[in-house]
Parts: sequence; C-alpha cells; structure tokens
Amino acid sequence: MVQIPTSPENQTLSIELPSSIGLYVTQEQFAALAAVNRYLQLERTAQGELIVNPPTGWETGKRNRSITGQLDRWYEENEDLGEAFDSSTGFILPNGANRSPDASWVSKARWDTLTTEQKGTFANICPDFVVELRSSSDRLETLQQKMREYIENGASLGWLLNPQQRQVEIYRPGGLEVEVLDNPTLVSGEEVLPGFVLNLRRVWG
Repeated sequence: MVQIPTSPENQTLSIELPSSIGLYVTQEQFAALAAVNRYLQLERTAQGELIVNPPTGWETGKRNRSITGQLDRWYEENEDLGEAFDSSTGFILPNGANRSPDASWVSKARWDTLTTEQKGTFANICPDFVVELRSSSDRLETLQQKMREYIENGASLGWLLNPQQRQVEIYRPGGLEVEVLDNPTLVSGEEVLPGFVLNLRRVWG
C-alpha cells in the first residue's frame, strides 16, 4: 500500500499495489521508508524493488527467538570473534541489495575494516554467517534465491531452516553443492562460528 498526501487538509489516499506491479526506490528513499516503518521488515533487491515483509505470526516469532537466543549465548562467550545481529538488522550487500537475515554474524576482522560511514544505519557488508527461517507464507524458491545471493556477495556459511519439511539447507561458497539435512537435531557453525551448535529441537517445536 502506498499512501499519498492530497489536499491542504492533509488527507491521505491509499493505493493498493498488485503483486504484478513493483515499487522501486533508491537507497536514500529506502532508508527514509525504513525509518518511519520500524514495525515492518523492509528489504530492497539489487534492482531497487521494495519488498515489504509484514510482522511474523507467533509460531515463526517463537522459532526465531530460539535461533537468535542460541546465537546470542554463543556470541556472549566469543565476543572477540565478531558481531552478532538479530532479524531487525539490515545490511547493504555489495550488489546494492538491502537484506535483513533472520540472524547473522560478521567476523571482527571484516567488521573492523568498515569506516564509521560504512557502518551507518545499514552496514555496507554481507555477513559471514546468515540464517533464513521459512514461515508458512514464504515461498521456498524465493528464500533459496536469497541464500544464493548472500553466498555470491561474501557470506561464508548460510542456513535455510525449513520447519515445514524439517529440513536445513546449508550454503557454502566456492561452487559447493547445497547440502540438505533431513530432520536434523543439531547443526554446526563449522569453522566460521567455532563451537556454535544450533539445537533444532528447540526450533522445530
């Protein structure tokens, strides 16, 4: 929905945009929209198309809390290795897309290379580690495209968690084939997040 101011009386008209019509914004416009719509998770493709993600349902929210909670506990013991972020954090990827993974982490070595300006509101970096959690309304193909985008833009490890099929897709760089785990109970952060293990029994519910 796009709201357009009309008369001097400050009336506003609302326009519903069909899914077949894209709304394109610049980086500056995106930042302005995000600042006044903090209750929405906004993203922007590399081509500038605005993506509006409504608030999640309770089930997805509960699962995401478990993911970020487990990552945070590992982070608290390994703060010297990098910075961890939750789903409200946006990043500007090298290809120009604005993305907000459900959970993410950036190594200290890469984070410290950013200038104050590059960190800005949305840091100009692709996280080393990203997690996307599929909700009941998410198209799997769309999330898989996002995971490939993260890897192409510098991520070293990505997890796509699919509670509907109880699967985890693991993405790695270097042209490696996506690894699919069926109904796993644990998944390792490997050498990217040494010692981090996500307990999926708390995520699947």
